[in-house]
Amino acid sequence: MSEQDLFSGTQPVSPGRAFDIARLQAFMEKHVAGFTGTVDVREFKGGQSNPTYSLTAGGKRYVMRRKPPGQLLKSAHAVDREYKVMSALGATDVPVPKTYALCTDESVIGTWFYIMDHVDGRIIWGNEMPDSDPEERAAVYESMIEVLARLHKVDHVAIGLGDYGKPTDYIARTLSRFIGQYRLEETTKIPEMDWLADWLPANIPPEEPAGIVHGDYKLANLVLHPTEPKVIAILDWELSTIGAPLADLAVHCLYYRQGADVPGGLAHLDLKAMGIPTEQELLARYCHHAGRDSIPHWEYYMAAMLFRHAQISLGILARAQKGTAASDQALMMGRRAWPQSKAAYDIAKRLAG
Repeated sequence: MSEQDLFSGTQPVSPGRAFDIARLQAFMEKHVAGFTGTVDVREFKGGQSNPTYSLTAGGKRYVMRRKPPGQLLKSAHAVDREYKVMSALGATDVPVPKTYALCTDESVIGTWFYIMDHVDGRIIWGNEMPDSDPEERAAVYESMIEVLARLHKVDHVAIGLGDYGKPTDYIARTLSRFIGQYRLEETTKIPEMDWLADWLPANIPPEEPAGIVHGDYKLANLVLHPTEPKVIAILDWELSTIGAPLADLAVHCLYYRQGADVPGGLAHLDLKAMGIPTEQELLARYCHHAGRDSIPHWEYYMAAMLFRHAQISLGILARAQKGTAASDQALMMGRRAWPQSKAAYDIAKRLAG
């Protein structure tokens, strides 16, 4: 079964993530402008971290994102941050869904959540875009990189995000966070991760000016126009902050360093025949849209972000083993940690000589 089949669409709310719909109804009647009707709830299949729900009422569709139930890592599943950054970006040319309300009262449905607009469009699972032709793939990849460059050019202070994150030491803070999570007792240990946890913090390159980073900018976190090959909304802002745009770009390019053993991997494909730009071609387009001449220390950024995503995968695996992950496919997604950590290790070892 393809990623598209596994993750597309909705399903009945699973028992482990059920909540009191009457309480949600009352909240929306009070806090969501223009809300009418009786809410009907279904759960989206996709998404590994924050459970996401389709809400229909009064002929209108909304989306709810909530923290998952159960014991959570400190600072993880920050739905309040998602809500804040999307609300701020709503006043810019960066495409985001309209936000309606944030709830930090756990007595309503058991966890924090927010309500946003449902953007009518396509979400494609699988970077190879199996149902598209080369021309559409090329146009979608161009739109993706142009929108990412547009995001990185936003003046975060001017739109009220001056306090959204510390503008310095992004790589050091990111590594500290994910190395700390990796070293938790219940986390599965991988030898390459152990080596990287020592080498990466000792070899951080000089900083560049900070900007808004999405944190997980990929095709599956974007809504495409229903019929045109362009991005109309960026979703899943849980990992966003103020930080290093080049690290964000590296996250977007990680799949170029991963093959068939990672869902979405591109390294084993004939990209030219498919219409998908190579990594270097994509970087050149980013430089064009961002007004840059070059991308220094690129290989380090790739190693650091591969390490980061390997730990994210291990986190998904840990939640799956505890029964709190937001998808039935969480075990499969968690196993990405091994090829991701090996890819990071191989890059770092080359850099280390």
